[in-house]
Amino acid sequence: MKIALGSDHTGVDVRAKLREMLDRLGLDHEDFGCDTREAVDYPDYAMAVGRAVAEGKCDTGVLICGTGNGVGIAANKIRGVLAAVCHDEFTTEMARKHNHANVLCVGARVLSTEQILKLLEVWLQTEPEHGRHDRRVAKILRLEQESCSRQ
Repeated sequence: MKIALGSDHTGVDVRAKLREMLDRLGLDHEDFGCDTREAVDYPDYAMAVGRAVAEGKCDTGVLICGTGNGVGIAANKIRGVLAAVCHDEFTTEMARKHNHANVLCVGARVLSTEQILKLLEVWLQTEPEHGRHDRRVAKILRLEQESCSRQ
């Protein structure tokens, strides 16, 4: 499994801890930045991570901004990305199981580093469930197709 990592300036320190965790677990990852604590534009990093996942260069992604909302909204604009903003273990597990989310979005100003590390652990241990969820995810993806075909 290869994990794409990205953040704006608010997530630089948390992202470093995520890299350490992935290294300990022996998981391959690609870091798309940023490398400064000075303000940057989060859509740039959401785009890089989202494209890496959508194009199959990475299996899943993790994005960090202040709340998780900005990177989540931006990443969801990329065809093939199902980004979920998660604040606890339950929403993280359900995003993977039921929604087949492929990008985890978290807020560095909402959660502690320890909480975010735990969410990544849950994310990595959870597989999408199929059956009734496939039908629902297919409907989400059809919405994406319909929206893109109108442009």
